[in-house]
Amino acid sequence: MSESSPSSAKPASSAATQRALLYLVVVIFVLAIWGVTTRVLSRTALAEQAAKDSVPVVKTLRPSPNPSSELLLLPATVQAYSDALIYARTSGYLKAWHSDIGSHVKKGALLAEIDTPEIDQELKQAQAALESAKANAELADSTTTRWQALLATQSVSPQDADNKSADASAKRGAYAAAKANVARLRDLESFKRVTAPFDGIVTQRNTDVGALITAGQNPSAPLFQVSDIHKLRIYVTASEAYARAMLVGTKAEVHFNTLPGRSFPTQIVRTAEALDSATRTLQVELELDNHAGNFLRGAYAEVAFHIPVDPHALQIPATALMFRSAGLQVATVDSNSTVRFHKITVARDFGKMLEVVAGLTAGDVLITDPPDSLMEGSLVRIAPSRAADVTASKNGSKQ
Repeated sequence: MSESSPSSAKPASSAATQRALLYLVVVIFVLAIWGVTTRVLSRTALAEQAAKDSVPVVKTLRPSPNPSSELLLLPATVQAYSDALIYARTSGYLKAWHSDIGSHVKKGALLAEIDTPEIDQELKQAQAALESAKANAELADSTTTRWQALLATQSVSPQDADNKSADASAKRGAYAAAKANVARLRDLESFKRVTAPFDGIVTQRNTDVGALITAGQNPSAPLFQVSDIHKLRIYVTASEAYARAMLVGTKAEVHFNTLPGRSFPTQIVRTAEALDSATRTLQVELELDNHAGNFLRGAYAEVAFHIPVDPHALQIPATALMFRSAGLQVATVDSNSTVRFHKITVARDFGKMLEVVAGLTAGDVLITDPPDSLMEGSLVRIAPSRAADVTASKNGSKQ
């Protein structure tokens, strides 16, 4: 049996080493290619992500159409149909009062009596003066008649007859003046009786027996206040934007805080037909029947109007508005995800929403909150809607 020589083993070891080196070179080459490829792919992905991130993401919606009518709630002032502050027309002391607050009175009903001793004495004096003036006038007339008869027989001179005639005319004038003075004092005497000017309810009594009454209108001291509340006047002030919709005959509903859940139909009976120059508002008057006495004068109320609106107008959020040098604008996104600016005309401002009458169509995709850096023709990405996000999250949870 022969043994292998050392020379034959040496070539075999060398071949194994060469194969190992070859494998190592291949592995290094593969790793190098993989590293370069990975870096290139990462750089490409990073560039794509950077390019993607450079495109702004915007939220959008479509303009909403106007409703068929708009509910307008306005605070109202409720007043009596007729309301009168009763003042004294003569001076004296209050002798008695016959009606207190809450009393229902008829027109001409006695509210109070005033004791006027000075007026009483003046009236008596004037009546006596009237009797004297009447007697003097009658005597002067009879004297004139006699002197005219004497003048016909030339028993007196024409001058004397004319003097008697003139004296009679003066006495008749004095009699007429005395009669007018008596009438004046009788009118003052009648003012001792304070009466109701119309059917109504006494809502104020600001005097008492023995109080000193001064003739004339003192705004701080009316004797009584009488209100006719069989019908109520309801006043509202409408802004200039709604002024043209406030037409006589327009239906409305009144709501009272004290009667929750109930509404009472009414309508516009008249308007001021002119705007207040200070507030730019229109005063509107409505009427509400109150024969049953369900409503109180001075109560807080709200009036609801159903105002017709422009069916062609659109509503957009106020956040979509852009203030540029060209005027009021909004930004939309076209089918190529490109930004387009539109100049719009705003009819009314509701706070969070705006009514647009020109510059937009119902099919436009509106950017709801455009950044200041947004430019015409820029590319944007539309953010998924909340509904889409919810759907995606549900699908993810199922998987």
